[in-house]
Amino acid sequence: MCRETKREPAWVSAIRLAFLRGQVDVDGVMEEANLIPGREGTVRDVLSTMADRNLLEPVDGADDRYVPGPVLVESDRYNLDFSKASDGGAHRWRSSG
Repeated sequence: MCRETKREPAWVSAIRLAFLRGQVDVDGVMEEANLIPGREGTVRDVLSTMADRNLLEPVDGADDRYVPGPVLVESDRYNLDFSKASDGGAHRWRSSG
């Protein structure tokens, strides 16, 4: 998927975790993207950039933890098909209001 979207694995994994789990952190992205130890700084930079672009929002009082931001939440309102993202499909966080 990373090749098709021309994004690095951390970026794609962060979006996937935001939709499937409702939160993103460095450890989760490291595991999801299957990154080698030592890439934590890169993941932090990616998550920070995503927050700057309103894809993610930092969680108050939690270092390096984010929830889906307005850009991702709004993308979920356009009936995108995430049914194949996991066995149970994707949950639509904060998309009802």
